[in-house]
Amino acid sequence: MVVIREDDVRRDEPPPHGAIGMSTAYRISDAVPPARAMEFRRRVLHIGAAIGAHPISHDEVYYVLSGRGEVVSDGVVAVLEPGMAAYLWKGAVVGIRQLGDEPLDLIVSYPN
Repeated sequence: MVVIREDDVRRDEPPPHGAIGMSTAYRISDAVPPARAMEFRRRVLHIGAAIGAHPISHDEVYYVLSGRGEVVSDGVVAVLEPGMAAYLWKGAVVGIRQLGDEPLDLIVSYPN
C-alpha cells in the first residue's frame, strides 16, 4: 500500500494535449511504483482551460467534483456537472474544457 497526500503531488501546469490555459494537477499515481496498473489523477482546469482533443489507447473516465465542463468524444459533446462521469472508450478522440465562472475540478482515471 502507498498512501499519498495530494498536497505532496500538486503542481500548476498547462493542461495536456494542447496546453490550453492553466491547471492544477494532482498526479496521485505518480507517487506509486512504476509497476502500477492504473493512473489516478485529479486535475483542476482553471477558467478558460481545456484538455485538448486527443486519441486514447485505453478506456478512460472523467469524474467531475465541482464546476462545469464540456466533454467531447468522437465529435459527440455533453455537459458535465458535479457528480457526473464520462466513460470514454479506447480509440475515441476525447477532450474536456471548463465552462462558466468556476474552475472545473475532476478526477481522471485509466489503465496503464
